[in-house]
Amino acid sequence: MPDASATESMLTETRRFAPPADFAAQAHVKSMAEYEKLHARSIAEPEAFWSEVANELHWFKPWDAVLEWNLPDAKWFVGAQTNLCYNCIDRQIDAGLGDKVAIVWEGEAVGPDGPEILRLTYADLLERVSRFANVLKSKGVKKGDVVTIYMGMVPELAVAMLACARIGAVHSIIFGGFSAQAIRDRVEDGKSKLLVTCDGSWRRGKVVPLKANVDEALAMTDRVKDVIVFNRCGVAGTDQAPMVAGRDHDWATLVDGADPTCPAEPMDSEDLLFILYTSGSTGKPKGIMHTTGGYMVHTYMTSKLTFDLKADDPDELYWCTADLGWITGHSYIIYGLLPNRCATLMFEGGPNHPAPDRFWDIVERHKVTKFYTAPTAIRAFMKWGDEHPERHDLSSLKVLGTVGEPINPEAWVWYHETIGGGRCPIVDTWWQTETGGHMLTPLPGATTTTPGSCCRPMLGIDMAVVNSDGEEVPHNTGGILVCRKPWPGMLRGIYGDRERFVETYWSKVPGMYCPADGARIDPDGNFWITGRIDDVIVVAGHNLGTMEVESALVSHPAVAEAAVVGFPHDVKGTGVAAFVITQGELPEPGSDAAEQMKKDLVAHCGKELGPIAKPDQVRLTTALPKTRSGKIMRRLLRDIAAGNEITSDVSTLEDKGIVEKLQEG
Repeated sequence: MPDASATESMLTETRRFAPPADFAAQAHVKSMAEYEKLHARSIAEPEAFWSEVANELHWFKPWDAVLEWNLPDAKWFVGAQTNLCYNCIDRQIDAGLGDKVAIVWEGEAVGPDGPEILRLTYADLLERVSRFANVLKSKGVKKGDVVTIYMGMVPELAVAMLACARIGAVHSIIFGGFSAQAIRDRVEDGKSKLLVTCDGSWRRGKVVPLKANVDEALAMTDRVKDVIVFNRCGVAGTDQAPMVAGRDHDWATLVDGADPTCPAEPMDSEDLLFILYTSGSTGKPKGIMHTTGGYMVHTYMTSKLTFDLKADDPDELYWCTADLGWITGHSYIIYGLLPNRCATLMFEGGPNHPAPDRFWDIVERHKVTKFYTAPTAIRAFMKWGDEHPERHDLSSLKVLGTVGEPINPEAWVWYHETIGGGRCPIVDTWWQTETGGHMLTPLPGATTTTPGSCCRPMLGIDMAVVNSDGEEVPHNTGGILVCRKPWPGMLRGIYGDRERFVETYWSKVPGMYCPADGARIDPDGNFWITGRIDDVIVVAGHNLGTMEVESALVSHPAVAEAAVVGFPHDVKGTGVAAFVITQGELPEPGSDAAEQMKKDLVAHCGKELGPIAKPDQVRLTTALPKTRSGKIMRRLLRDIAAGNEITSDVSTLEDKGIVEKLQEG
């Protein structure tokens, strides 16, 4: 595990940020003392705690027991019946809020009259979801059937997933950047007979050919019998993939003829809600299974507390910039937000189309109050320049969030000062597809935050840093991050692979859930994620966390972003390779300026973290190999650093040409 000695000098110089007093006074959790009292009780009396949260939601039938725990299997709210779609929509209408806006959607294109905008009330959403739920039923979809969804960020994507939840079908959403082979693999693994897609989706002014990808995928499998196609891009004059007679059906035609009424199906709390595929270390994706009741309760509570959502505030508008194809979109665009009666914004396009200020333009026009994005995006905003946010009024913002990976302190401070104006608490969240919702996070009215730290466990979550025997390690000592007790949002397994579920999550530390992240706890009790366990580099017998080296590099004024990996080294065993995006113009490869910059960066890492952290390779670049969701494909970087041939699939990369450029040096 990463040693604390490498970061102690950084810790002593780190700034701390207390919540603004006026914000804290109105927050759900108003002080650290209140948090600690609530958290202690939630761990000591978990069944009473989670029962109180669950009682804020609608249940057709109450539970017989809050929890049945037979490691590694949990059942939450045993015997209860509920429906997540009902809690997202009908519960609000029953409360007289049918005319309240539920979803604000903005399309990517900006015409003479501005962008395309749609506001759906809860009543609007109920009709659209009910119609599509009846469409699914008409195609033979029954409770428990898996429906594959492969769409762009259009309102119909939210409608399709909610319709599945309404009738008890299991949705499997595939991110719109995935390849035909990825679609085929997920269809086969989920045994899906029906697929929902778009003709295409808009991305930076171009059409992503979703229907064509589906056609290519289905040529490799005969499992799917029906494809429902929403016409998103064809209306704009683009070429649409041809419809296959007997298999393909037009969304609008089906929906227009469907009954607008569809009662919500009472679902057992442990009935499967969705499968979401995530990458595995073997390369084969894992179908993570989440069930209905526990996931609903966890995402509802964490949304409310992490973002301090105020259902009674008519100006509250929350925006998570993720795609619904990822768990962040599932939990923190739809399923956690709508039950909180908080309007949620969906945006179709990228952050820099048609200009690098698109996000800040959206914040200003819609008066967004809570904003949730990835550190990768924040570092890109920094590189693009302060002039873009500075030309917009961002005063509506109240809470800023980060998700997806640890955020380096420099980006954290920039986000706080440039985007938040120094007044917005930042919630740096740690969680996974597997956990369903937030596990470590500040609470914006209570927590004094430290840039780079995800701070404390969420209420009801018992996190610790331990050694391989499950024993807690001292403060500022690197160890294995674990959760010692079950929580409602936890995964219930890997679809069709029980052995892999047990081996992946429950075998590394006896009796504890292990997410494969390294961490440490500082003397203030705050958690710091040091990187994936498999991203810990053992250099000449010393453990080194890649995140710590990346943070050191980004603290240099010439660096906008960095990614660090290990590679085989004849002397050290493992060497350190750094891939660096520079601020400003990239020096000419091989020039004196480029070589001097590399030397400066090596020396800077040595000064910040010690000689052991000095990179053996530094590659200067204009970009990193990222998926459209912003995730860095580190396996590609490891192959490049080692000089290996690239054989893995690169079809999901935003820029496939970057791999060749990096290989050239």
